[in-house]
Amino acid sequence: MKRFAFIIHPLDVSDVARKFSIAKYMPAAVVEKALRLMPSFTTSHITGVKSLQNKEAEGWFITCPLTAKQMLSLPREMVIKKIIQAGKVAEKLGAGIVGLGAFTSVVGDAGVTVAKNLNIAVTTGNSYTVATAIEATQKAVKMLGRKLSDCHLVVVGATGSIGQVCSIIMARHVKHLTLVGRNTGNLKALAAKILYETGLACTVSSDVKRAVPLADIVITVTSSVDTVIEPEDLKTGAVVCDVARPRDVSRRVAKERKDVLVIEGGVVEVPGSVNFNLDFGFPRGTAYACMAETMILALEGLHQNYSLGRNLTVQQVERISALAEKHGFKLAGFRSFERVLPAGEIQRVKKQAEKQAS
Repeated sequence: MKRFAFIIHPLDVSDVARKFSIAKYMPAAVVEKALRLMPSFTTSHITGVKSLQNKEAEGWFITCPLTAKQMLSLPREMVIKKIIQAGKVAEKLGAGIVGLGAFTSVVGDAGVTVAKNLNIAVTTGNSYTVATAIEATQKAVKMLGRKLSDCHLVVVGATGSIGQVCSIIMARHVKHLTLVGRNTGNLKALAAKILYETGLACTVSSDVKRAVPLADIVITVTSSVDTVIEPEDLKTGAVVCDVARPRDVSRRVAKERKDVLVIEGGVVEVPGSVNFNLDFGFPRGTAYACMAETMILALEGLHQNYSLGRNLTVQQVERISALAEKHGFKLAGFRSFERVLPAGEIQRVKKQAEKQAS
C-alpha cells in the first residue's frame, strides 16, 4: 500500500467556522490570531485509491491552519515554517510524498525550502494542473463550436514557468499566439524559441488591455496580487483559463459576462472507489489536479521531488500526463471560481455568445 498526504488550508475565516462552530461568533482578527498559534492537524483519511495497474494507495488531508490572506501577508519565514510543520505530520503518518495545496504551493520559492526541510518527497502538483488546464481549455473551445486551429490565443504572464510551458504546448495547436508580459526582451526570446520549436510566429506585448480583447482564448498565469482581467477586456465567446494564484480574472466577469467562459482547469476522476472523507465541493470520486498528481506519484512509487520551484518544463507536464493515463486518472469536468462548473453552463455561454454575435 502506497501512502501520500496533501496539505490544505482554510481559504478564509468562514472555512474555519465550518470546522470550529465557535469561530462564527468571533471577530475575524481573533480567529486569525488563533490560527497562527494552532498546530497543523490531520483532517481526514483518504481511502480506496486503486490504479489500472492494480496498485493501491491511502493518504491524508493535513490542515495547515492559515487563511489565504495570512499566507500572503504574514512574514514568509513564518508561513513556510507552518507548512513545514504540516509536512512533518505527513512524515509521522508514513507518507512517501506530500502535496502542497492551494496557497501552500505559492508561498516563497514554491516548495523548494519546504522540501529541503522534510525527509519525504514534495510536489506542488503544478505539472498535472497545467496538463489538465490545457486539456480542459481545448475541450471547452471544442464544446463552444470553435476549432483551435482557427483561434487566437493570448497567454498573459507568458515568461513565467507555467506561462512558458503553456505557450510552447499550445503553439502547436492555434492559428495565432500573442505572448504578454512585462519584460519585452524575455518575451522576444520566448517567441524565438517557439518559432524554432513549432514554426509559429508569435506577437509579443506588454499591454494586457490591448492584447486580451483580441483573444478567442486566454490563458492567464501572472504573479499579480490584483486582478488583471475585467469584464470589459474580453471578446464575446472567449474562453479564459485562469491558472494564477491569486486569481487573475475578476469575479465580476462571472456576474457580468454571460457570453464568455472562465475556467480554472479540470476536475480529475480518481480511479478506484476513493473516499476523501472530506467535502471540498467536488462530485464523488473526483479531485483537483494538484491532489491527483500527488496520488499519481505515490502509485508510481516515484518518491522524488516534482513540480517544485519556478522552472516547470514541458517534459514534466508530458511525463505526469503519461503516468496519469497509465494509472487511470482522467479529466471529468471543469471548475470555475472554486466551484465545479455545471454541465449545462458551456451550452448557455455558447447560446449567449451566438446571440450577441448575430
